[in-house]
Amino acid sequence: MFKASSDALKKLALDERFIGGDVPGFLGVLHTWGNQVQYHPHVHCIVPGGAFSTQDGKWHPSRIDFFVPVRALSKIYKAKFRDEIRKAGLYKQVPKQAWEIDWNVNSQPVGAAEQSIKYLAPYVFKVAITDHRIISVTDGNVTFRYRKSGSRRFRTMTVDAMEFIRRFLHHVLPSGFMKVRYYGFMSPNSSVPLEKIRALIELSFAFEIEPVELEIPKPEPLYCPICGGVLKYLYSILPYQMVPRKDSG
Repeated sequence: MFKASSDALKKLALDERFIGGDVPGFLGVLHTWGNQVQYHPHVHCIVPGGAFSTQDGKWHPSRIDFFVPVRALSKIYKAKFRDEIRKAGLYKQVPKQAWEIDWNVNSQPVGAAEQSIKYLAPYVFKVAITDHRIISVTDGNVTFRYRKSGSRRFRTMTVDAMEFIRRFLHHVLPSGFMKVRYYGFMSPNSSVPLEKIRALIELSFAFEIEPVELEIPKPEPLYCPICGGVLKYLYSILPYQMVPRKDSG
């Protein structure tokens, strides 16, 4: 998915009708779960509005409200993803119907990038479901809360405990797997330094762009539900650090 999405973006960014730069820069974040803890792998990308060109050494800005056409991007991504599936020897495992329908890639202008980063940042560290969403674990069943996309109303779902574990384990990534990846001039291996990109962007807009200061709100204190006192974090005990009770058998 990373390979297909990055190659598709690079291909369209190179097209003179849209941007005309052969070195775009962007980052991709893997997200594997949906609201019901189902397996739904997809990649979010944060893409600056433009690309650097090694041909003329200039920054080629995109339109303010448009990067590349999503219909063309969808078709190219589908084709490149199919090629990667074939290379991996997994093509026969994919239902034939998946290749017969249209695929959709969503692309939206967001203005200042801090909102996108704030939206994606939790996916880098948090797990598929947090404790506060689990309502009960009784009689071999797990009941949890979820919200449908576009809705603010909470709903509940009850599944067998083994089904819940199966869903959760789908989102445990292999050790060392990089779920955030950088491409183009954002890559650590890029031969074009970021300072040069910043200078070219400022030059292309004919004024100095002031960096946006992102204010991160301080977390609210936690209170004891019994006495109402402020809770003070001391340390965490991980499952493998717990000492089994002597009477546990």
